[in-house]
Amino acid sequence: MVLREMLEEREAMTLSPYACRAAETRGRLRPEEKCEMRTDFQRDRDRIIHSKSLRRLMHKTQVFLSPEGDHFRTRLTHTLEVAQIARTIARALDLNEDLTEAIAMGHDLGHTPFGHHGEYFLNQHFPGGFAHNVQSLRVVDVIDRNAKGNTMNLTAEVRDGIVNHSGPNIPFTLEGRVVRISDRIAYINHDIDDALRGGIIRTEDIPRDCLELFGASHGERIDALVKDVVRNSDGKNDILQSGEFGFYMNKLRDFMFEAVYNNPVVKGASETMKINHLLLNLYEYYLKNPDKMPEEARLMIDSDGIEVAVKDHIAGMTDRYAISAFEKIFVPEGWKVR
Repeated sequence: MVLREMLEEREAMTLSPYACRAAETRGRLRPEEKCEMRTDFQRDRDRIIHSKSLRRLMHKTQVFLSPEGDHFRTRLTHTLEVAQIARTIARALDLNEDLTEAIAMGHDLGHTPFGHHGEYFLNQHFPGGFAHNVQSLRVVDVIDRNAKGNTMNLTAEVRDGIVNHSGPNIPFTLEGRVVRISDRIAYINHDIDDALRGGIIRTEDIPRDCLELFGASHGERIDALVKDVVRNSDGKNDILQSGEFGFYMNKLRDFMFEAVYNNPVVKGASETMKINHLLLNLYEYYLKNPDKMPEEARLMIDSDGIEVAVKDHIAGMTDRYAISAFEKIFVPEGWKVR
């Protein structure tokens, strides 16, 4: 039987000198007894995978709102793609795959319903603003609890990687930095794939110099970007792209903002207005009627205040839950014989 101590010894002998080893973790918010079989980072990964927050990502928008088709990405499939890209890079660089996977699986737990529409709404209406990476950390630290009422209580390395996968601060572990670049590689390329499938763009619309460098297909582009990161990071205490690849990946990202993310066909002014109307009414309703929120949301009021509790409740909703809640509160039901 392979025990935790044996796994930690294996990490000490085989991982890069720049890798983060589970035996050297900075620890958890609350001390815990070690697991007999799993390292601390393996336990973190498992806690995230078994969480309610991860399951809800299945019904949260990535880019396209309520797409007609089974093959468009959701927040959950995005998370899986980030995890796979990140593990490939981590393995090639002899970094800690368990830590990398834990960060990747948890990085988007704080995302709102309706994609960035929901994030923008809460950022405008919640005092102090809203950012999904900060909310993701709050999910694992405060909100998501198991049957015994315990939070995930993750290690410092996983928590740092989650909150710093986007935003101005850089993770202090190389594994966290791998997830940060993998997130960009994943969403730029799978959003191109979805936009092509949805007829929003055509292959000939994509900047030709980007295709010549990265490749025309989804797989070719990811393969080229991953190999560039590995080549430029090998033997270094940082995660790097070549200047050329970094430039053209940013060019591809700029193209996606212009052609897809801000495209009125995708963004849909009328649909955006409906989403804002729905979220605003729910937000104001729960502020006035906090007793109508689920028990776990109401429990946050005493410690964090009603504004935070309402923000947490709405941020945790799936697209379909938000629509259902709106209908139950604001749409009259037909009379039924009881």
